[in-house]
Amino acid sequence: MIGYTTIGINDLDRSKAFYDAVLKPLGGRQIMPTARGVLYGGGEGALFGITGPYDGQPATAGNGTMIALQAKDAATIQAVYDKAIEMGAACEGPPGERSPGFQGAYFRDLDGNKLCVFKMG
Repeated sequence: MIGYTTIGINDLDRSKAFYDAVLKPLGGRQIMPTARGVLYGGGEGALFGITGPYDGQPATAGNGTMIALQAKDAATIQAVYDKAIEMGAACEGPPGERSPGFQGAYFRDLDGNKLCVFKMG
């Protein structure tokens, strides 16, 4: 049902370097670059986008907003989380089982957007 989602960013070059590295373990790659942002994809499923706000105002992270990116296994969760932290993300919860059958790791990107990388089952 979801085609794509976007988060606001303030520095396109810095954010592209961050997401190029962080999304790589998930098979993510730049699909559609634009003047203000990039849409990433990895084959099937929804696209994930980063963009400067259309109104030209600074991007801010939404309180309570989170994007969850699906991983194939615990090793991929760890790889994405490790790369995010290496690239300057802030930890919001290290990799681990959160409930039976749900593994996840949480971090905030360079602009404060909260993301989760997870696997169910």
